[in-house]
Amino acid sequence: MRAPLRLGDNGGMTTLPPPLAIGPHTVQPPVVLAPMAGITNAPFRTLCREFSGGKGLFVSEMITTRALVERNEKTMQLIHFDEIEKPRSIQLYGVDPATVGKAVRMIVEEDRADHIDLNFGCPVPKVTRKGGGSALPYKRNLLRAILREAVAGAGDLPVTMKMRKGINDDHLTYLDAGRIAVEEGVTAIALHGRTTAQHYGGTADWDAIARLKEHVPEIPVLGNGDIWCAEDALRMVRETGCDGVVVGRGCLGRPWLFNDLVAAFEGRPEDFHKPTLREVAGTMHRHAQLLGEWIGDEARGVIDFRKHVAWYLKGFSVGSEMRKKLAVTSSLAELNAHLSELDLDQAWPESADGPRGRTSGNNRVVLPDGWLKDPYDCAGVSEDAELDASGG
Repeated sequence: MRAPLRLGDNGGMTTLPPPLAIGPHTVQPPVVLAPMAGITNAPFRTLCREFSGGKGLFVSEMITTRALVERNEKTMQLIHFDEIEKPRSIQLYGVDPATVGKAVRMIVEEDRADHIDLNFGCPVPKVTRKGGGSALPYKRNLLRAILREAVAGAGDLPVTMKMRKGINDDHLTYLDAGRIAVEEGVTAIALHGRTTAQHYGGTADWDAIARLKEHVPEIPVLGNGDIWCAEDALRMVRETGCDGVVVGRGCLGRPWLFNDLVAAFEGRPEDFHKPTLREVAGTMHRHAQLLGEWIGDEARGVIDFRKHVAWYLKGFSVGSEMRKKLAVTSSLAELNAHLSELDLDQAWPESADGPRGRTSGNNRVVLPDGWLKDPYDCAGVSEDAELDASGG
């Protein structure tokens, strides 16, 4: 039985949560970096890990099983881990049980990871219209077949899964999917408290996380959705009884959030990191530099970094013209030159906290014809559902 969590007068936890067990791996504090396409590559994982002091679990961006089995060059780079990354966590996305099984066995036989996560949370229309992503758990038997193949192929490697509440409020799947996961040997479940229809809009339903925890007490349940600061993570655990948290958009442009998460779960709120703009600029430079080294080309690394600029600078006083300049840089020297023109002594702005990344919601869900007629019929899933898109 989990001990109750409560906040002390200083905002810290007076009762620390027990370690999170992912198979043989102990994650303490129970904090996980959510897989995000184009974001949680090796450079970003390195930054988050450095700020956390190596504590937590940091998952790769989503890997399409078909591309992995076919040894796509880009995919093979994405599954490369630095030596310091332990345990190595890969998230896989697939719609065909046989292909998922082949991908998992390949990972095991070639010793490419220590933990495998399966994505059933992607709400992107070009995926759901083919029956993939967050649409797939509606087909209970297909979900079971994929999980069975993955667990069988994984051997001693733990298999976890990430999912959403369901397609919409009239077609919720998370309780059935959770029970299927337990029956098929899945080690832990992460639930994003939104439906496919919500995408990233509205407010995450933390009550659903609590219900899933009550429904599948046999395995750990992790909560995901609307964790923008360390205090949110503590509150989620306290209010839902979940065994850990998965943080996605909350760490965009905020890799030091993992410092705060560790400090919060260890009862050290006085160690929260509120960087000045000078410190933020230093982290921006390091992020861009790591990307260039990882890609093997400085210019391409800086160009890839551009999407992070607005997230890092949120809340700081930076003129629109300077933001435009920073968003089109193509070298580290140019990036540093622009950053040096800023008022780097700016203190951390309280307005910097809050939602970042995608916030769209109330989207019409696109599904294959007749998809909702029979929740157990496995027909209708196309190989085209395995597109290079992520989310959850």
